Order: sequence, then structure tokens, then C-alpha cells
Amino acid sequence: MGSPGAGSRAVQLPGEVTLWVGIRVKSGHLMARLDQKDKLRILLVDDYPLVREALRTLLSREADLVVCGEAEDQKGALAAIAASKPDLVIADLMLKDAQGLELITAIRRRHPGTRVLVLSICDEMLYAEKAIRAGACGYVSKYEASSRLMDAVRKVLRGEVYWSERVALKIASRVAGGARALERSSPVDRLSERELEVFELIGKGLSTEQIAALMRISSSSVETYRTRIRRKMGFNRGGELLPAAIGWNMARLGFRTGPPGPQ
Repeated sequence: MGSPGAGSRAVQLPGEVTLWVGIRVKSGHLMARLDQKDKLRILLVDDYPLVREALRTLLSREADLVVCGEAEDQKGALAAIAASKPDLVIADLMLKDAQGLELITAIRRRHPGTRVLVLSICDEMLYAEKAIRAGACGYVSKYEASSRLMDAVRKVLRGEVYWSERVALKIASRVAGGARALERSSPVDRLSERELEVFELIGKGLSTEQIAALMRISSSSVETYRTRIRRKMGFNRGGELLPAAIGWNMARLGFRTGPPGPQ
């Protein structure tokens, strides 16, 4: 804790946090300050400035937290982490230059002591477990209330893992069911993160060239992913992939469709 100024006094807050309170002579108003080095540092990674601003405002209400930096893509995030040494990174899964899952993996490899909490609009029933496997410590949907996000932030900062009850029940059910539960799972669950991204974009009607440009990979790489997807999902005919991908995207939006596997 830094040294208090003249006329300051120490106030003990809940949780053994000491806040120095004093009078700023020139401005004439009461000033309260928690030393920056004693605050938990949080880095925000999202490609929408408005989202980062909202998060910064929310976190600024917490006396023991401080936003130490922001980034809109993976390159900027890794540079900011190296420079600011955050205790926690709150990151989206959809970034300008990469998927958030790639960022999580990179953070775990380069900065193993940094915790990551995913805050994303992506379907948590599909992506939460993948994010945890990649190295994240929690997953919160952007559809949740801000209080749920703060619960997750506190839990992850304590060294725990956070995910919703729905996701926890899904994982517990699969573990309890063993091999039979795995057999009953959707063929989509067998796809890797990149394969899943290609599958989703196919369902949105994008061509191979458009997918390649969006994912910043070659068209031949997209074709390789398409081949792997067909094999993993049990498709024998090339024409089965597009309607299955469209149907899967529709199901995620609440429309009733058949299973995404071969009919």
C-alpha cells in the first residue's frame, strides 16, 4: 500500500481491503483511492469498442478491480498481456484476426498464470466446454445479466471454474452415461474448433472462397476441413453437407429441424 498523504486516514473495508481517504486541497473535494498495485488487473478483449466500454464501466464500480488494458484482436491481446501482466483476461470468441479459442490456447502456452474468462454471444452449449478444454476458466453468455458476469469474474479470480448450470448438467450427463451418452451426442460435437467454424459458415451460405477470406486461410484448407467434416459426420454424398449445416444453424436460432447427421 502506498504512503498516505497529509491529513489522510485509513479506512478498513470488508475483505481486509484498506482504502486511504483524504482531502485534495486544490480541488476541495473528498478523494478516495485504492493503490493501483493492490488491485486485481483485468484485460478486455473484444472487437466491439462499445462492448469494451460497457465492461470497463461495470468493472470500475468494483473498488478492488482495475481495467489495465484493452485489445480488439489476438495480436493486440497477446502484446497487451505481455505488457500489463493481467490477473484475468475477459475475451470474446469472435475476433478480427482469429477465433477466441486460438487466443485462449496461446495465452495458456505463453502466460500460464493468466486466467481467461470467455464472454461471448456464441452458443454456450456448444462452445463452453471447448473453451474450458482450450484453457479458459469460465464461460458467460452475453445474454446473461451483468450480475452473472460479476459472479463469474469473482469465481475465476478465486481460482475456480465457472459455467452455467445448463452446461454443467450437460457435461455431468455425458460423464454419467459414458460411452452410450457419447454415441447419442450430436455428430457436430465431434468437430474441432476450426471444423465447427467452417461448418457454421457453410450453413450461412458462404462459398469456399468467402470462407477462406473470412478465416484468413487458403481455399485448399477450407476444402480439407469440408472433407474432414463429411467424414466425421458420416456423410457419403457431397450434397448432404450444405442442408445439414443450414439445418444446424436454424436449430440454434430456435427452428425445429432434424438431426444434423446423415438421414
